[in-house]
Amino acid sequence: MSTNDAIAGPAIVERPHTLSGRIVKALNKTPIHIALGLVAVIWLAPTIGLLVTSFRPRSDIQATGWWETLSTLRFTTENYISVINAQGMLHAFVNNVIISIPSTLLPLTFAALAAYAFSWINFPFRDSLFLVVIALMMVPAQVAFIPVLQLFAPFGFTRNFIAIWLAHTAFALPFGIFLLRNFFITLPRDLIEAARIDGASTFGVFRTIVVPLSVPAIAAYGIFQFLWVWNDLLMALVFVQNAANNPLTRQINGLLSQYGTEWHLLAASAFLLMIVPLIVFFSLQRYFVQGLLAGSVK
Repeated sequence: MSTNDAIAGPAIVERPHTLSGRIVKALNKTPIHIALGLVAVIWLAPTIGLLVTSFRPRSDIQATGWWETLSTLRFTTENYISVINAQGMLHAFVNNVIISIPSTLLPLTFAALAAYAFSWINFPFRDSLFLVVIALMMVPAQVAFIPVLQLFAPFGFTRNFIAIWLAHTAFALPFGIFLLRNFFITLPRDLIEAARIDGASTFGVFRTIVVPLSVPAIAAYGIFQFLWVWNDLLMALVFVQNAANNPLTRQINGLLSQYGTEWHLLAASAFLLMIVPLIVFFSLQRYFVQGLLAGSVK
């Protein structure tokens, strides 16, 4: 036996991948798979039910539940045609896009810049100001609605999209700064200092070093913010005073009060609202998972 073998110790002998070994391994993981399967079924059941109901005729919805006649379901697209054409949902869908994109990009930009300043720029009272930002996360947004609305009203911001853009941006900044700052401080200090020695400006370091290395965290916050804005109803009720600018959430809310028993229209409208968040989440879930794990290890 050589010296290296003595130092390394006994080698680990792997068991052969026999049929019995694979069965035992599968049985050991069966409880976990069953638990995950139950969670998936519970989470997907309302979504599947909403999807099926949105394609069922009104008479079938009133007669039976969607789970009772899965083998004899009758599907129709008249629900979506009626909602899009007669109920103004297509225009509200466009309004949702107009509201959500700026309300995501603005806080994402400002939060990234502020987080970079709190992480890598020395200025007076930096830590104290960051504690103030953390404290703002504990203040309910509802307490500021009336003062902010009174501030926007004289300028006419509530008659267009400016009020809702500014409101979403302001209320999203504390969490965004906190999230991104916690990731930015884990970046290698030597890399930042090397860029400064090479002559990079403060903004140059942010643009060429910090942002490319922080794509997972930035993307995760962007996904969070987009989903919050897209599904928001409260701020839309307060800061959108022009009916022509109503997003989908307000349009569906009005549909519920006007057609309380028209479940086929409500199901189609609700699924029209949730289809975009589903597409965004499943298409960007890789960045979402990476962003959740970002900063856990350095």
